Amino acid sequence: MQETPFCLSVGHLFPYSMSDSNTTDFTNPSTFILLGIPGLEASHVWISIPFCTMYIIAILGNFTILFTVKTEPSLHGPMYYFLCMLAFTDLVVSTSIVPKMLAIYWLNSREIDFTACLIQLYFFHCFTMMESGIFVAMALDRYVAICHPLRHSTILTNSVVAKIGLAVMLRSGMVILPYPFLLRQWPYCRTNIIPQPYCAHIAVVKLACADTHISSYYGLFVVLCVIGLDVIFIALSYTQILRAIFSLPTKDARLKTFGTCISHLCAILAFYIPSLFLSLMYRFGQNVPLHFHILIANVYLLMPPMLNPIIYGVGTKLIRDRLLRLFTHNRT
Repeated sequence: MQETPFCLSVGHLFPYSMSDSNTTDFTNPSTFILLGIPGLEASHVWISIPFCTMYIIAILGNFTILFTVKTEPSLHGPMYYFLCMLAFTDLVVSTSIVPKMLAIYWLNSREIDFTACLIQLYFFHCFTMMESGIFVAMALDRYVAICHPLRHSTILTNSVVAKIGLAVMLRSGMVILPYPFLLRQWPYCRTNIIPQPYCAHIAVVKLACADTHISSYYGLFVVLCVIGLDVIFIALSYTQILRAIFSLPTKDARLKTFGTCISHLCAILAFYIPSLFLSLMYRFGQNVPLHFHILIANVYLLMPPMLNPIIYGVGTKLIRDRLLRLFTHNRT
C-alpha cells in the first residue's frame, strides 16, 4: 500500500523505474546519486535561474518579516508571533533542499552521503509538517480574535503562544523521527540513484530491497491522521469564523472583519491547493513525463516560502505600514 501523495511525502509523486545499466549489486551504499531532473540535464543551468530567484526572494522576504516584527513593538502579538514561526519554518524548508539542488544544477555535484540524505529528508519533512501545524495555530488565533474578541488577549497570552509553538515543533519532530530510523534499517541492494534533486521519504524507500510496507503504512498514517486532522481543524475554525462574520450587522463590518483573514486564507491556499493538484496529476497524469512531475513539484516546494512573506507583507496593514516607514526613513 502506497502513501497518499502530499507535500510531506512529495517524493512518491515521481514513479520511476531504473534501467538495468543503472542497477548494481551492492549493499548499503555510503552515498546516493541525485540526478536532478532526468532528461533535462543539458538545461540544468537555465532551470536553476528561476529556482535561485525564488530562493533569494524567500530568504529576503522571510528575514524581512522576522526583522519587522522584532523591531516594531505594535507587532508583538499572537498573530505576528505565529507569523515569525511560519517565516522561520519557510527558511528551513527551502534551505534544506535548495543549496544542494543548485549544487547539482551548477556544479554537477550529485553525490550525497547516506547520513546527509537522511538528515535532509528529516528536516524537509519535519518542517513541512511544522508549517501545517502553524497554519492550524494561526486559524485558532483568527477564531479567537473574531468569535471571542474580548477574551483574545486573555486566552492567547505570550505563554500560551509559546506552548502552542513548542507543541507544534515537538509534534512534527516526533512524528517524522521514524522516517530516518526506519530507512536506516533497510538493506539497499538495487541502486543508489534517486531521480530527483533532493532526498524524500518514499524516494529512498523505493531503493530498499526489503519489505518496506511499514514505511509506506506509516507515511499514510502521517498524511491521513496528522495532516488530515490539520485540514479538518482549519475548516472547522473557518466555519465558525464565517458564521460570526455573517452575523455582524453591517456590510462594512463584515468586510473589515473578513479582511483580517485574507492573508491567512491566501497562505493556506498556497500551501494546500498545489498538493491537491499534484495528487490529481499523480493519479490521473500517468502519461505526463517524469521531468514535468519533478519540475512542478520543485516549484510547489518553493512557492509557499516565497509567497508567504509577500502575502503577509502586502495584506497586513501593520506590517505594510512598518515597512513603508522603514524604507522612507532610510531614504531620508
